[in-house]
Amino acid sequence: MKISHLIASLAKRENLTDKQSSTIIDLIFDGFTETLKQGGRVEIMGFGAFTVRHYGEYRGRNPKTGSSIDIKEKRSAFFKVGNDLKERVNGT
Repeated sequence: MKISHLIASLAKRENLTDKQSSTIIDLIFDGFTETLKQGGRVEIMGFGAFTVRHYGEYRGRNPKTGSSIDIKEKRSAFFKVGNDLKERVNGT
């Protein structure tokens, strides 16, 4: 599902304009982003949880040239699916 489909679905279901629906979805995603940037956790009961994983600095290889390069420390968002969603997807 694309974000445009989510906006249209919310607008139709709650009798909102697309602009109102877009504002609501932007607020939700902005809240998720800010929480993750601060190192927090976003948990949606029955769906799953978003966390931030830290990856230390390491030595990698440029696949195009084959030369060694230093990869800087980074953080990445990680999603862990909840049991309820897993069961729904598997039809159990």
